[in-house]
Amino acid sequence: MTLFNKKYPYATIEFNQLVSNQVQAALEEDIGTGDLTAQLVPATQLVSATIIVREPAIICGIAWVNACFKQIDANVEIVWYVAEGERAQVNQVLCEIKGLARALLTAERCALNFLQTLSATATETRKYVDAIAGTQAQILDTRKTIPHLRLAQKYAVTVGGGHNQRLALYDGILIKENHIAAAGSIIEVMAQAFALRSEPASVKKTASNANISIQIEVEDLSQLQQALDAGATSILLDNFSIALLNEAVRINQQAGKPAVLEASGGISLTNVREIALTGVDRISIGAITKNIQAIDFSMRILSADF
Repeated sequence: MTLFNKKYPYATIEFNQLVSNQVQAALEEDIGTGDLTAQLVPATQLVSATIIVREPAIICGIAWVNACFKQIDANVEIVWYVAEGERAQVNQVLCEIKGLARALLTAERCALNFLQTLSATATETRKYVDAIAGTQAQILDTRKTIPHLRLAQKYAVTVGGGHNQRLALYDGILIKENHIAAAGSIIEVMAQAFALRSEPASVKKTASNANISIQIEVEDLSQLQQALDAGATSILLDNFSIALLNEAVRINQQAGKPAVLEASGGISLTNVREIALTGVDRISIGAITKNIQAIDFSMRILSADF
């Protein structure tokens, strides 16, 4: 399958290939010229091990864990007792791994790094999704991701029940305050955006410019009205108070609700439900990918020469 079931002009990649590439880079970074410590263990020593979780978590990253061990030794056997996206409890055994001791020891840290990071993103996302359950709003990610792990983290967001924003700069137009300032006005920058979308696609692109999404960020109700007057159909409400969000929704509805409204900035688990109840369509949260705390996992060797 293609990640997120979406074709990206410069980053179309199959899910398995993405995992393989990221794991290969991580292993090369960690192993370098060789795992010196693993050489202390006999080369033919077979062992059995388990991975357990030390805190409640939404499990995400099984494919990366499998790839870490399999790229070291294709004969390693892994049996999972949880499914991707499943909620795990403290000290729950997640999987059992059998194979050469050197392979398991060499792959251990990279495997746990992927698991702890992606599960952290999925777990944090699920907290926000659960907090707004029953409202019309959706939880979305941003481009505030760990370098070189954007696709993996965006996948983890979907495992946690969230939704993906544009992948990167080429994947749509997001007009922010500096773009407006540089272009001169909201009307002018929106006109330029519509003009770009109407241009023929370049030979390098795989999709027509007509498919480009256009979103504009506004900082107050005056800018909101200007954006609506300019024909905006997707508007990001930056750091609006609850009162201003309510008024923005009212203005949008009064105008025939032509735009999708998205709240962003200053959002936490303590206020996200109140924000959702204003009637906004989407809530984007950078914290689910940039302010995560790694989930605590542990691998333990149980027996040798099974």
